[in-house]
Amino acid sequence: MKALAMLLAVCVPAPAAAAQYFELGPGVALESGDSWTEAGTNYHLYGVQACLRGTFYTDLSGHREDCGDASLAVVAAFIADTKPICTPVAKVANIVHVVCYASVGKAQVDLGNLMITSGYAFAALQPDGLPYWPAYAVAEQLARQNRAGLWRFDDVQHPAILLGRAAKERKAP
Repeated sequence: MKALAMLLAVCVPAPAAAAQYFELGPGVALESGDSWTEAGTNYHLYGVQACLRGTFYTDLSGHREDCGDASLAVVAAFIADTKPICTPVAKVANIVHVVCYASVGKAQVDLGNLMITSGYAFAALQPDGLPYWPAYAVAEQLARQNRAGLWRFDDVQHPAILLGRAAKERKAP
């Protein structure tokens, strides 16, 4: 039953996308587990928050590892293995927010949902604390319950908490 729930989470439809598709190929410069640059354009997976680089978790053998590097490595592997195609859904400032569809067997699945369900990314939150894409929050909860990916480690910190703290510190007098 858990496997079916995880599969359904991965197959949840993505936000409506424009008809302008492009391949997410190996030549991109990955910046994090949710963003990259290609030909001078900055891209971000819509509604996805990767683990922050420079934050740490303790792996099962007791070694301290960079959480952001783990997200980055997994998205790089998914890109290499699934050859995603992407389409823009929004542009904010100089960042194009995209939804990407990865090929897994004969199925096309949402790359953002795949990252979140695997436990190597999180649902990005709006300033009011609500997710940009509610289906991603459901996928994150399933990953957390199943202790998938980074959720296996007791000291992994949700990036929304860290980003919220940083925002409060900037606003403090």
